[in-house]
Amino acid sequence: MTQNKKIAVTGGIGSGKSMVCALLKKRGYPVFSCDEINRAMLQDAGYRAELAAAFPACVQDGAFQKELLAADVFSNEAARKKLDALSHPRIMRTLLARMNEAEGTCFAEVPLLFEGGYENLFDGVIAVRREKEARIRAVRARDGLSEEEIAGRMRRQFPPEKLEEKGCFILENDGDARTLDEKLTRLLQTMGI
Repeated sequence: MTQNKKIAVTGGIGSGKSMVCALLKKRGYPVFSCDEINRAMLQDAGYRAELAAAFPACVQDGAFQKELLAADVFSNEAARKKLDALSHPRIMRTLLARMNEAEGTCFAEVPLLFEGGYENLFDGVIAVRREKEARIRAVRARDGLSEEEIAGRMRRQFPPEKLEEKGCFILENDGDARTLDEKLTRLLQTMGI
């Protein structure tokens, strides 16, 4: 069995983390996602009941509404911290268990890596960085959010201009998909992967 090596892929909203992870999957690496784990957790009735108890305003007609929860946590810092405390430890336990079962080098898309202080759980970190206006355009096209909503989410994320302080591998997403793929190839070589 080859040595297991866990690499986190992170970056702000609209930076291109998912595209990088898709490129890694195409190369044949095992790739995991915190967002996918969270979506699966939301299918669990017990977890939804815990969320409903913690966020009673998000229950409508007797059913938990994740859209109401999203609106609440993105406009209320106390609610966001409460949700993070409830969900993040479960997500990270599941993620690390899955990564530990993988052979060789595996990757995980971890959107709030630095915000949660999880970087030391991984053998390396790739941070995807993209110019702010390009990120806003990407998120508007993908999620249909207003510029104000996107800016609010960006303010709560780790500042991209401080990534060098984290000692991670920075992947600049400043071109098309082919350019990003070429940069990823060079970065993986630099990382010895």
